[in-house]
Amino acid sequence: MKETLTRSLSGLLYITVLITSLLNVHVLTIVFYIFGIICLAEFKKLINLKSFLPYVIFTIMYFIFGYWQLVMNSTKGLDEATQILQVLTIFVQLLLIKDLFSEKTIPLFRAKRYIITTFYLSSSFVFLILIANYMGDFSPKLILGSFILIWVNDSFAYLVGKNFGRQKLFPSVSPKKTVEGFLGGLFFACVSSYFIAIFTETLSFNKWLVLSIIISTIGTIGDLIESKFKRQANVKDSGVIMPGHGGLFDRFDSIIFAAPFIYLFLRISQYVS
Repeated sequence: MKETLTRSLSGLLYITVLITSLLNVHVLTIVFYIFGIICLAEFKKLINLKSFLPYVIFTIMYFIFGYWQLVMNSTKGLDEATQILQVLTIFVQLLLIKDLFSEKTIPLFRAKRYIITTFYLSSSFVFLILIANYMGDFSPKLILGSFILIWVNDSFAYLVGKNFGRQKLFPSVSPKKTVEGFLGGLFFACVSSYFIAIFTETLSFNKWLVLSIIISTIGTIGDLIESKFKRQANVKDSGVIMPGHGGLFDRFDSIIFAAPFIYLFLRISQYVS
């Protein structure tokens, strides 16, 4: 009972901070920066990288993209820089997906540790801020809708998997995840996309439906990749900052992996709508 209460209060505090930060673009930028630093610290422990350099790289990247338009008073060059960052990020993520399915352990030679801290974790937080500032306007409902889809998918994947799960999804990395749980999470995320479209009045239902599929599938892969990193590090959680939940990286693993793909879809939808 005490553990359940601790877990509930910890989760409620996290959600409250996140939702409150959506009231102002500068507050959101600072809160996500702090979240990013914490996740980076936890991830560095998982891959045994002691250098301070990833913090410097993250800070420079994050605030350049986060405040580009404000400082430069123009978006000139931002689109090109974003596209380059997106290509590099998705390329590194595809390599991690390849390692997830083809390697017993993810290779972590020194150069690769810097590459994945930069283009797996740091750049993903950049894309979270870019989603929140989509089309040059502060759009907190877009990022909130994305988080809601993650929460719905995770919650129903757990509930369906616990009660009806039979076939393991990826037993070598995450023994508790099941195919039935994955499909249940995906189904309810798709259903919730309808209500998100109605109440946020941001994107059409069709676009939110596609986003629910992207977020559920790519987010699940991100969760599995983080699980593989934890298994290699021989730890249960990425940290202890959230009692009952583990580390902050445990809560962000899905959304940060999905963020570049969410932003890519939003950019593509501009030209095909």
